Amino acid sequence: MAEIKIERKKRVWPWIAVVLVIGAIIYYIYFVDHQVKSENNVEIENTTSAQ
Repeated sequence: MAEIKIERKKRVWPWIAVVLVIGAIIYYIYFVDHQVKSENNVEIENTTSAQ
């Protein structure tokens, strides 16, 4: 009789979790960090009057 090798299916969920974590880290570094820097570049209006 022929021998039939049965292989287990490889799990996909750990790889999906890793991709989501890396995506969350990239999102945090890029978007959150840029929002803080852009707030510092606010122009201040000169309200003193030359009289």
